[in-house]
Amino acid sequence: MLQAFDAVLQPERFKDYGPNGLQVEGRQGIRKIVSGVTASRALIEAAIAAQADALFVHHGLFWRGQDGRVTGWMKQRLALLLAHDVNLFAYHLPLAAHPEWGNNAQLGRVLGLRADARFGEQELGFVGGWADGQPYLTAGETTRHLELRLGRPVVSVVGSQEPIRTIAWCSGGAQGYFEAAIAAGAQAFITGEISEPQAHLARECGVSFFACGHHATECFGAPAVASHVAEQLGLVHEFIEIANPA
Repeated sequence: MLQAFDAVLQPERFKDYGPNGLQVEGRQGIRKIVSGVTASRALIEAAIAAQADALFVHHGLFWRGQDGRVTGWMKQRLALLLAHDVNLFAYHLPLAAHPEWGNNAQLGRVLGLRADARFGEQELGFVGGWADGQPYLTAGETTRHLELRLGRPVVSVVGSQEPIRTIAWCSGGAQGYFEAAIAAGAQAFITGEISEPQAHLARECGVSFFACGHHATECFGAPAVASHVAEQLGLVHEFIEIANPA
């Protein structure tokens, strides 16, 4: 299974913040994969209850620079995985970037966006416009459209009242990509989070900024990839959503 995930996501192409691939080894025989966004204790418990042999996530357990001691919440999560012999596969930037099954590609599909090019560090960001048949929307209309598609409130900073034609997006905590999106010619940028500087840049540069939630923008890639690989290998797949307001 590791070879199948690696073949799709090509982790060797990325400089990442933690290890991609198999993070915790479980049983050899895999019949069912559960996918989710983050390897939280709640997701691990749900996967065990669903009789999963493997768990596939975007946010794994191990990150560069973290405390390496296995105590507290880390001990609890690892203890569950090891006790129930569940494999944990985690892919961070490779999952964000995949042109068809990744977080950004799938977010664009859900939002009705068309990707024409890539931008930003490691070309993680997508830039394009509305998909065929979707009318141009103003910033206010775009906010309502995003809230309807994602089912949650959106923080928006209006840069211009003009209809938006060119849109850049990058899921998760990609607010640092805003300047690259502006340089790429975008009239609007969609991501998960906003920090203090982006509001000023949006107003000063006339480029609208939409923060749709870190979790909300990253919950589409993991089930897409896991479903694709499960179909290839003749396995059962189930996506389990663990609600997160962030």
